[in-house]
This record gives sequence, structure tokens and C-alpha cells, in this order.
Amino acid sequence: MRLVETGDHVAAWGARLARAEVVSAYPITPQTQVIEEISRFIDEGEMDCSYIPVESEHSAMAAMIGAVAMGVRAFSATSAHGLAYMNELLHRASNIRLPMVMVNVNRALGPGWNIWCNHQDSLAARDTG
Repeated sequence: MRLVETGDHVAAWGARLARAEVVSAYPITPQTQVIEEISRFIDEGEMDCSYIPVESEHSAMAAMIGAVAMGVRAFSATSAHGLAYMNELLHRASNIRLPMVMVNVNRALGPGWNIWCNHQDSLAARDTG
């Protein structure tokens, strides 16, 4: 059997297979489908996980830091301006050596509304650890 799936859905499956216990995220295009798929897994009882709907990307990383500091497996996903907004806490998480996983769905950090793939967001966060 072959299954053709989007990268966003495959990332959600990765979080599910890794048995993430807490997912904190703020929806931002094109990352939204990752979190929507995880929400579906949780709603249908296919993933034993708590979803924390936060008010910003900064809060998403803060929730992950808190969860991982308590020994819980945490996951998040972001993109572009969202990754840039959580930059301060990316440094904090790496400086206190917290093991966490976050998917960045690359998108341009261009002016206005730009949904084209670009690696500026990842490169800007490259040295955060």
C-alpha cells in the first residue's frame, strides 16, 4: 500500500509516533495543517496528548519550555514570522538545554503577505541552538 501525504501531515504523524504529550502552537500559514492534523488525532482519541492553544508564537515556546522542564515530551510547529517572534525564547530553551522538537515549515519573511517557500526564517534562527 502506498500513501501520498503532505509534508505537514507527515510532521503531525511524526509528533504522534514520538508520543508527544503536550503540543502548544499558534496557527500560522503554512504550518496550520500540522496542528490541525494533530488536533484531529487528539479529538479522535488516536493521540494521548494535551493541546495548548496559545495567543502567540512567543507563548507557544514558553509553554513548551514549561512542559519540557517538567519532564513532558513537547512538540510545536511554526513558520516565518512566528519563528522570528519566538526568537528570544529559542535562545532560552537551548541555553538551559531542554530537549524539544519543533517543526518549521519554511516561508519567506518578506514584506506583507508572502507564502512562498524560502529559508530566511530557518537561517535567522540557525545559531539559537
